[in-house]
Amino acid sequence: MGRLDAFFANPARTALVIVTAAMAGVALFSSAKLSTGEREDRSNRWVIGALGVIGFLSARLPAYTDRKECWTIDGDVVRWIGVTLYAVGGALRLWPVFALGRRFSGLVAIQPGHTLVTDGIYRTIRNPSYVGLLVLSLGWALAFRSLAGVLLVVLMVPPLIARIRSEETLLRSQFGEAYAAYCSRTWRLFPGLY
Repeated sequence: MGRLDAFFANPARTALVIVTAAMAGVALFSSAKLSTGEREDRSNRWVIGALGVIGFLSARLPAYTDRKECWTIDGDVVRWIGVTLYAVGGALRLWPVFALGRRFSGLVAIQPGHTLVTDGIYRTIRNPSYVGLLVLSLGWALAFRSLAGVLLVVLMVPPLIARIRSEETLLRSQFGEAYAAYCSRTWRLFPGLY
């Protein structure tokens, strides 16, 4: 049995591929971009590189540890929890992209016609896309039963916090008191925690 056959022999991993294809298909209809807009905070571009390295390792290491049966958590239940978290996290990652539309950029920037969005998914959480990224990444790691993958998710937190702080500084300078009031009634990532 080849590696590809072995990979698809597990139904949870097959489901992971299907969910990934569905998310990629949905993402094609978004207007997300890498745009410097009218004003950008360039000081945090290092975050893109840091998350890129972690993302590359996350794409490879969990599958490797699963195949080698090292640093793994036993059980197909863990795999299915992972697939579920991956799908939920993917939805949370994509939802803000569509909610913000052309205002969404992979860079920390104020876009032309930028307005402050405080309703819908942004009513309680200021950074739902980052929550989605963390949940999606944890789900990916668990779908491969990988403790190394879980560790990589933990390593994502410092760059994300740096990015959040940069975004908040830029938004506070753009929207002033309206943004401060919004921050006072919402959470950065997880309600009740942070």
